[in-house]
Amino acid sequence: MSVSHDDVEPVTDRVHDNSWSANLEQPHHGEDRDLVVAQALDAVEHTTPDNHVNIVTHGDHGHPETYLYEALEEAYGDAVRYEYVEQCGCGGHVTRAHVEQAV
Repeated sequence: MSVSHDDVEPVTDRVHDNSWSANLEQPHHGEDRDLVVAQALDAVEHTTPDNHVNIVTHGDHGHPETYLYEALEEAYGDAVRYEYVEQCGCGGHVTRAHVEQAV
């Protein structure tokens, strides 16, 4: 079952001038990979330069290198540097996106 992106609460409602984590492991994230990517990009856009956001993605979509890394590269190029951190005990994955310059 797909969820309308308009029906899902945003991952954040403010710009973060610090490092923070975006939780994209809710059941509706497991149902919709496009929602995960859209909210991951939104999380990066809500992070100020010289900070990072830990993007915690749902395990049902597998390793984020198979779908998220390309989206980050296409959207931000050199403005954002990302790295894989670890797989959570619950099966999700943590990718750290370092915002190098305004996006």
